[in-house]
Amino acid sequence: MLYVDTSVLVALCTNEAKTADVVKWYSACTQGLASAAWCVTEFASAMGLKQRTGQLTPAHAQSAWMQFERICANDLQLLSVEAATFHTGAVLTMEAVAGLRAGDALHLACAIEHKAQGMVTLDAVLAKNAKRLQVKPVVI
Repeated sequence: MLYVDTSVLVALCTNEAKTADVVKWYSACTQGLASAAWCVTEFASAMGLKQRTGQLTPAHAQSAWMQFERICANDLQLLSVEAATFHTGAVLTMEAVAGLRAGDALHLACAIEHKAQGMVTLDAVLAKNAKRLQVKPVVI
């Protein structure tokens, strides 16, 4: 199973610089995909931010949300996040030199807990930390 970071899901469902690359990767991917259930909240937050900053109209945000929901229903296993996973994410965040933000640390902790074969991300810091913690980064 490959663990998918929310940055990839946002690029898959909206028009961003890496969207074409993400669509190409997603179309060719044959492995099972998973992400923490937290990605639902994080994706919704990204849609709200994109609307507030004028990057998306409400209609485009709703369309992206519907596409995201289809992906979750058909191609993406949503993993539960246990209290221990939050604790692991907190410990990872406390490592100042790692440079991880809270959400990314939680994704990485979830990938480790569920023994993901790889971490698919557009975030260089997250990819670097995944590699450091022996989760193969899949950088698109």
